[in-house]
Amino acid sequence: MEWNEKLQIIIDYVENHLQRKQEPIDPQEIAEIAGCSYNFFQKVFSYLNGISFSEYVRARKLTLAGYDLKSTDMRVVDVSYQYGYDSPTSFTKAFQQFHGITPKDARNQDVRLRAVPKMQSSVKQQYMWRLEQKASFRLIGKSIRISPWNGNHYTKIPAFWSECQRDGTFSQLTSMDKGDSKGLFGLFCCDKKSLNEAEYSIMVISDKELPEGYTEIRISEAAWAVFDCVGPVPQAIQNGWNYLQEEWLVRYPFQHAKCPELEWYSDGNAYAADYLSQIWIPVVDSKQ
Repeated sequence: MEWNEKLQIIIDYVENHLQRKQEPIDPQEIAEIAGCSYNFFQKVFSYLNGISFSEYVRARKLTLAGYDLKSTDMRVVDVSYQYGYDSPTSFTKAFQQFHGITPKDARNQDVRLRAVPKMQSSVKQQYMWRLEQKASFRLIGKSIRISPWNGNHYTKIPAFWSECQRDGTFSQLTSMDKGDSKGLFGLFCCDKKSLNEAEYSIMVISDKELPEGYTEIRISEAAWAVFDCVGPVPQAIQNGWNYLQEEWLVRYPFQHAKCPELEWYSDGNAYAADYLSQIWIPVVDSKQ
């Protein structure tokens, strides 16, 4: 499920609890829908919408409370408890800060109240993305050593993919692929001994015995921001990285987890207009 779909479900959940069930919002239920810790969800919500989740919920409570005071004969004390305030005093203070008037004065016919409408998550995104918590997994494949600083990786990496396709490496990797979705990974691993070299690998998730000439990498459990790139490669994946570097990574609100960034290439026609590749960014899910 994409992140914007999860966000819409959570928004609907908030509205259902505030208006129909009149029950407290359960952080654990929010975390289960989001697929990450509640604390991590709050960070993502704030980053995407420019308002914290608690501020949004508070604004909706006070908007709905204003509707109730205007349109019903409910007592102020009943409205305050309905929207989760401990006392009419705390409710009155919050209401006045939000609307600029007291709950009692809100009943006057000529008084105008502030309204924050129900949020609608946008589906007009250039790149669909979601958060996925993944258990640790093992990658096996072949690697080459390159210098990422002098630009030769732009030619060496495509040449390496072509070589693996010609010499049967792709076929062997495909036969050992145990991933939930079949496909090949491309990843950089920096050389701790030399800042001028890195190791680039083409790999699959597998539990098979390591063949001669192959290497393995174990990826720790982590949360991943997964970005879908649709279109022929390498253009689609390169455009995805440009988008991340120019926008998402510039405003990157999360700590980078201690895992390499991954590219994933689905099993299909890599030159098709609807071909799917992905960029995986490991992020720290700070659990409470």
